[in-house]
Amino acid sequence: MNLLLLGSGGREHALAWKLDQSPLLDALVIAPGNAGTADYGQNVNIDILDFEAVKKLVLEEKIDLVLVGPEEPLVRGIYDFFKADKELASIPLIGPSKRGAELEGSKDFAKQFMIKNHIPTARYETFTKETVEDGIAFLKTLSAPYVLKADGLAAGKGVVIPHTLAEAESTLREMLLDEKFGAASSKVVIEEFLSGIELSVFVLTDGINFHILPEAKDYKRIGEGDTGLNTGGMGAISPVPFADAEFLEKVKQQIVIPTIEGLKKDNIDYKGFIFVGLMNCDGDPKVIEYNVRMGDPETEVVLPRIKSDLIELLLGVASQTLDENEMEFDERAAATVMIVSGGYPDKYEKGKVISGLDEVTESIVFHAGTKQDGDNVVSNGGRVLSVTSYGNTLKEAVATSYESIAKLDFEKKYFRRDIGKDVGA
Repeated sequence: MNLLLLGSGGREHALAWKLDQSPLLDALVIAPGNAGTADYGQNVNIDILDFEAVKKLVLEEKIDLVLVGPEEPLVRGIYDFFKADKELASIPLIGPSKRGAELEGSKDFAKQFMIKNHIPTARYETFTKETVEDGIAFLKTLSAPYVLKADGLAAGKGVVIPHTLAEAESTLREMLLDEKFGAASSKVVIEEFLSGIELSVFVLTDGINFHILPEAKDYKRIGEGDTGLNTGGMGAISPVPFADAEFLEKVKQQIVIPTIEGLKKDNIDYKGFIFVGLMNCDGDPKVIEYNVRMGDPETEVVLPRIKSDLIELLLGVASQTLDENEMEFDERAAATVMIVSGGYPDKYEKGKVISGLDEVTESIVFHAGTKQDGDNVVSNGGRVLSVTSYGNTLKEAVATSYESIAKLDFEKKYFRRDIGKDVGA
């Protein structure tokens, strides 16, 4: 079959790598892709938010199934666009409807959904510029630190955690009155701060049935010891040592099942991935957020731990027969370490020539922000490469990734040296 994969990051390179392993695949088209995805198919440079351009590509390449990597096309309604188009309606698109994508597209919608379906989460209220003073009154009922979230998509930068009441008040005013995050912060969700350890659980659902994928833990801060600015993710590990069978059963019963049932109850068309960002609060899971796609860099450790044929699973999603497909895991651990451009997540330079890609044999190098420039592969983003390794233990997997990173180079490269250290890796 011919498959179209939308996106251009490390997540999409990992998806292309996994799709390529299926005997069901005839041709893979990646739009727009990167220098790494080109090894598995044809990169086509289109704007994936231009749905008419996507349609043209689907028809020209005789695409049988579309897999959406990033969230923005889903939040903007690409699933609904396909369903409403006579020429596209019969072509399965893996991803939720626009309404389902509100789980990520609107923090307020997600919190209302959780409360309505009795899914454990932090206490919250939502405010607009008209109710900013009520927001300040609500802040006074909470203890520091405070969690303020822009309601809409803000490229992963819409969450602020002030540590004093004065800072929280001024941040709320900046977000609502000064439009700090533009339209994304026209509403702001204020939450109580949850204390615990974060992890992510991934679900693949056909809207009725579901499979829980391997869990992962990512590292968001730029600096070692989880310090400095938030990033798109500096590394990830799977499995997560503290997420034992008892904890994961709680996640399934208290969060995953009520989420799927809640979507069904609201007649929300949802065929695709659900990323559940969790906090382990003294052995009890609480939801921090939903994403409506796979995470990045978590995909780079989750997919290598799935033995099952990904295309078979996706076809099960499309036909709502996912319960007929087995989900088989690789028992080995996986760890990925992200190499980023110097200066990221602030100002950084692109176009740096990357060397050593052919020398890495013990790890999988997923391209996150690269492009081909003549004979060279060059950096083309803040996060550049994700280096993933297997190991019999997490410690072994992490060590192998660092050995491989030593062979890779580009000007001003930076990476954290403590991925997995907090869990004994």
